[in-house]
Amino acid sequence: MDRQTAYQKAKELVATMTLEEKASQLRYDAPAIKRLGIPAYNWWAEALHGVARAGTATVFPQAIGLAAMFDVDFLRQIAQTIALEGRAKYNEASRLEDRGIYKGLTFWSPNVNIFRDPRWGRGHETYGEDPYLTTRLGVAFVQGLQGEEGYLTSAACAKHFAVHSGPEELRHEFDAQVNQKDLWETYLPAFEALVKEAGVEAVMGAYNRVNGEPCCGSPTLLRDILRGQWGFEGHVVSDCWAIRDFHEHHKVTDTAPQSAALALENGCDLNCGNTYLHLLAALQEGLITEEQITTSCERLFATRYRLGLMDEACRYNSLTLLDSDTEANNELAYQAAAKSMTLLKNDGILPLNPDTIKTIAVVGPNADSQAALEGNYAGLSSRYVTMLEGLRDQVRGKARLLFALGSQLFEDRDSPITEVDNRQSEAVAIARHADVVVVCLGLDATLEGEQSDTSNAFVAGDKPSLELPGPQRRLLDALIKTGKPVVSVIASGSALRVEEGNAILWAGYPGQAGGRALADILFGKVSPSGRLPVTFYQSDTDLPPFTDYSMKNRTYRYFTGQALYPFGFGLSYTRFDYAKTVYADHAVALDLTNVGEMPGDEVVQVYVRNHHPMAPPNPVLCAFARVSLEVGETRRLRLPLNPDAFHVVDEAGRKVENDGRKTLYISGGQPDARSLALSGYDCLEIELK
Repeated sequence: MDRQTAYQKAKELVATMTLEEKASQLRYDAPAIKRLGIPAYNWWAEALHGVARAGTATVFPQAIGLAAMFDVDFLRQIAQTIALEGRAKYNEASRLEDRGIYKGLTFWSPNVNIFRDPRWGRGHETYGEDPYLTTRLGVAFVQGLQGEEGYLTSAACAKHFAVHSGPEELRHEFDAQVNQKDLWETYLPAFEALVKEAGVEAVMGAYNRVNGEPCCGSPTLLRDILRGQWGFEGHVVSDCWAIRDFHEHHKVTDTAPQSAALALENGCDLNCGNTYLHLLAALQEGLITEEQITTSCERLFATRYRLGLMDEACRYNSLTLLDSDTEANNELAYQAAAKSMTLLKNDGILPLNPDTIKTIAVVGPNADSQAALEGNYAGLSSRYVTMLEGLRDQVRGKARLLFALGSQLFEDRDSPITEVDNRQSEAVAIARHADVVVVCLGLDATLEGEQSDTSNAFVAGDKPSLELPGPQRRLLDALIKTGKPVVSVIASGSALRVEEGNAILWAGYPGQAGGRALADILFGKVSPSGRLPVTFYQSDTDLPPFTDYSMKNRTYRYFTGQALYPFGFGLSYTRFDYAKTVYADHAVALDLTNVGEMPGDEVVQVYVRNHHPMAPPNPVLCAFARVSLEVGETRRLRLPLNPDAFHVVDEAGRKVENDGRKTLYISGGQPDARSLALSGYDCLEIELK
């Protein structure tokens, strides 16, 4: 249903409601209005990488892993699959009158915040550190969730608006100070594209303040930019209990009615929390008008009409749980895991030769961990394949597999050191019997994640450093000392400093089929093809203070040091040749040939350096494409550049065209010396004036 028709229907319905009924619908747990035949509806649902927190669902790789695919079309397909599973689950729950939390179709995804600092615990919910990559993937995900015609399949939500990326410990009181250049160059582009290009149905405000204004009541963000400059017509929802922070933590108001009024008058329509229980008190105090309540109520019911929730003839109503958790969806999850895993180092040991390996040692706290597959905001899969299980299936009947836990995930003060040593000694013992050691290390969402979701082993979900936890570091060092070949597999949502091992594979949080994908990559059935959506730094000492929101010396665009593994980097088992590269009509065309010995995917990347004083100091991603090629196959590609590729943002936040010199770089990664040295690629250059 188009927006105009939905708004007209919503306006007519809301006109029949009492003031009290209208106010009640501005809560996330909106009650039924039985006299009008309106059922209860809970707006809080999650679908970051699969329908989450609502029972059995397909669990795809965490968002940061989906970003590592660099595959816009495939991500759109994944989002379509998630939306249809969501519909199936909603239909079944509604038939049973189960209208509780997480059972709706208003999915509070995607998270398009910029992962500016690798210490941020929630960074793995994002698409990484680059505004352009985040924009393209965010648009695709929204399009997939919402569908392209008729009723919305589900309603997407762009979050957290805006300038939000930690620290988690301070999020309820923090004031992110940002200059206009960084605001418009880095923090806002993805949100703007999701509104203008993808037509995202909802936008969620962040917990923090931005330049003194709380995001969920910010006249600058919500009124001037979102609805004023961008013309947003959907609804705005607060982050959960963020409006309560106005008076309890930000201290910009004194009372709950004042906080409710500040949010509503600036365009926050829906409260995840309980502060809008004070709307009628705010009205009585003269802080808001009934018209403002009515407007927000109309926006919310327009969304329900667009979803077809008020229409028994909606074409999605026939979906059932038989359409969820299918073999086909599991295969998509496997493909996503295989595309997302990123090979960072390989001295030639990979792929493993199944004819010569007779004993394989699988070690580490993440080897048989379901949590290491999931990340946060995950559903519950019926088909988990851990890394240990995937490798065991791969070598069954061909080789002996030995397993030892080796260490705890993190330093546990309650465990005696002798217990830690016993675990480590067992791992060393089996390593000595093995032809190769696969050590599965890293983190999970209990260590890096959202403040409220963590065990507080780390500080409120943020990482204290980029080092492996102590027990894992000691385990890895001990395995290296055995002299046996070691393959380090790292499950994490962001950068960790791991250099040890004959090969290093970053698995992200690869979803339900992660173990199967890992085994196929290690044994050469699939060539690794993921690319890092974030910079892996040498140390957190290379970075500015976590609370500094300036982009200076942050991310690959502004970092002045040498990365451990650069943004856009990833190795393959095959090689690709670039030829006949030309620039015309704001696009790069080239011939790409697989000149290696096995089929594989290449991620072609185009970077631009604008030779302009206001441009970032390093070349910036402006086009990319994932391409699958058989051995010897050549394909002619055309990559349209970012429409703003030849613009820079000045200190006032204004877009300025660079009418001077530009340089384009085309390769399988960045044009920096570290990327080229690690990958062995040449980088093609095109000079433009």
